[in-house]
Amino acid sequence: MPEYVDQAKLTARFEQALIYATRLHARQVRKASQVPYIVHLLSTAALVVEDGGDEDEAIAALLHDAIEDQGGDEIRQEIRCRFGDRVRAIVDGCTDADVQPKPPWRERKERFLASLVHASTEVRRVTAADKLHNVRSILLEFREHGDAIWPRFNGGKKGTLWYYRAVVRALQTVEAREETRTQLVGELDRAVTELETLIRS
Repeated sequence: MPEYVDQAKLTARFEQALIYATRLHARQVRKASQVPYIVHLLSTAALVVEDGGDEDEAIAALLHDAIEDQGGDEIRQEIRCRFGDRVRAIVDGCTDADVQPKPPWRERKERFLASLVHASTEVRRVTAADKLHNVRSILLEFREHGDAIWPRFNGGKKGTLWYYRAVVRALQTVEAREETRTQLVGELDRAVTELETLIRS
């Protein structure tokens, strides 16, 4: 007999957010691929829910790139109106730029890393899920294409490796301060270590 679970964890709000995110990112694909961007957003949301995140966190995972990539403050206000202040705050915490053109890559990443040390549990969970899926995708592409993948990344090979390791360190700094240890951060650490080892081999 199949198992059935209580569906109250994700309500019609999540479905509305999924439709909204799909429409926002309809023309967007993953870096140098034809994979629709919504696949990344769904994967991030799945990791958040599997880690114990609630519906607001799952919705924020679907929308974590919306302010940055799809309209800045106008989208921020729309997210607040549609899904509430808590979702908006989580998405804000995952956003490293809300203007176009964006500030220089390294500057944005350093500012985001500094913010992680003081970020809420919800922001850190969505961030860890986002970065974990990113690194897993990079691993798959690197195994297939090798160093040919790096020109598509703003930070190149060196900057990309620096950034993901720095995210792990920032998240681990908070865990050490709070005397906690989460599965997502551990998984991210392992994925980044695997990428570093693969590149050195």
